[in-house]
Amino acid sequence: MNLSQLPNAITLSRIALVPVLILALKGRHFGTALAIFLVAGISDALDGFLAKRLNMTSRLGAILDPAADKILLVSAYVMLTVLEYIPFWLMLGVAFRDLLIVGGYLAYTSLFGPVTMRPSYLSKLNTFMQISLICVILAQQAMGLTLAGADRVLDYAVLATTVASGVHYLWTWGVMKDITPAKTSSTASRPSDERPERDPR
Repeated sequence: MNLSQLPNAITLSRIALVPVLILALKGRHFGTALAIFLVAGISDALDGFLAKRLNMTSRLGAILDPAADKILLVSAYVMLTVLEYIPFWLMLGVAFRDLLIVGGYLAYTSLFGPVTMRPSYLSKLNTFMQISLICVILAQQAMGLTLAGADRVLDYAVLATTVASGVHYLWTWGVMKDITPAKTSSTASRPSDERPERDPR
């Protein structure tokens, strides 16, 4: 395997972990699910480090990396909603925001061509809160912990950051203040407002 493709191989392995995570959650094996989720997070940081710091970026990686992140998070939210650990309204908000991002990206690029966007602190905060909620729920169930309603507090925190980052996203695309045409075709922009180039969260 070409060494330059190593980040993409790691990203694909993260996507491959998604059905394993779903099966673990379906069987209520929360310790296993937590371990899988943490391994996926480490792989995200690793492929981002290799891609950016060692100059192993690629057009395929620019598409695969955010897709893997969103597939993992949305899958976890859907399963935890099915298991009644996350309220339906929160899962709907998280999924709708991601659909909005992908739809907006596809619509804009189909009209004007590839674009790049500056990173949004709100989006990074939202991603951090989404991950924190999943980790808290899985840790509670795996270890029998009770954190005095911490997951419910996180529910509303995730909702608040989801709505705020979604509104910011709409405003950004609406007024086009943070959007610039992609300079080259060799580095594709990604359908996400969270990271304009491949790097770890």
